[in-house]
Amino acid sequence: MSKVIMHNVVSVDGFIADADDQIGPLFEWYTNGDTELVDGGTLKASRASAEYVRPIWAGIGSMVIGRRLFDMTNGWEGRPPAGEHVVVVSHRPKPDGWHPEASYHFAADVAEAVAKAGELAGEERTVAVAAGDVGGQALALGLVDEVAMDVVPVVFGSGKRYFGSVDAQHLLEDPHVVIQGDRVLHLLYRVRRRP
Repeated sequence: MSKVIMHNVVSVDGFIADADDQIGPLFEWYTNGDTELVDGGTLKASRASAEYVRPIWAGIGSMVIGRRLFDMTNGWEGRPPAGEHVVVVSHRPKPDGWHPEASYHFAADVAEAVAKAGELAGEERTVAVAAGDVGGQALALGLVDEVAMDVVPVVFGSGKRYFGSVDAQHLLEDPHVVIQGDRVLHLLYRVRRRP
């Protein structure tokens, strides 16, 4: 079974965007260095960040996102930022005529989406679940194996929460990866399983 990692860039006070879905300086570290994050790409981060991010992105087989992110990005025009497949949690179908060649699938709920993403990713690749409401639901359902946070030194004060509307306690293990980049701290936690 594929490993499921909930991931996003986050402010130190736990927000992935402000109340208007603006990310402010959260993604600036993607362009503040001299090491390419993707071969031939325009994103360049510090060497420490690139050495952490590159294998993670290369290991992603499929992503699970919410309809809000799909609509805001127009599904990245059918080209996922990582992996080959995207599963969108939505009660609405794929828009008519929208990139019919793209490997985008729509699922009615988070459990169905994670299962489909795992099937598409295969056993050797990772399922990346976007943080926010969808990620929080996946965590609450016990479907997340690890939580990856790229913590940026900014305080938003309010906005879209990393864990969405999770209203129960969930324990994580101590971080097994801690890497300091330039204007970002990369943390990777395993989710503690309940007995």
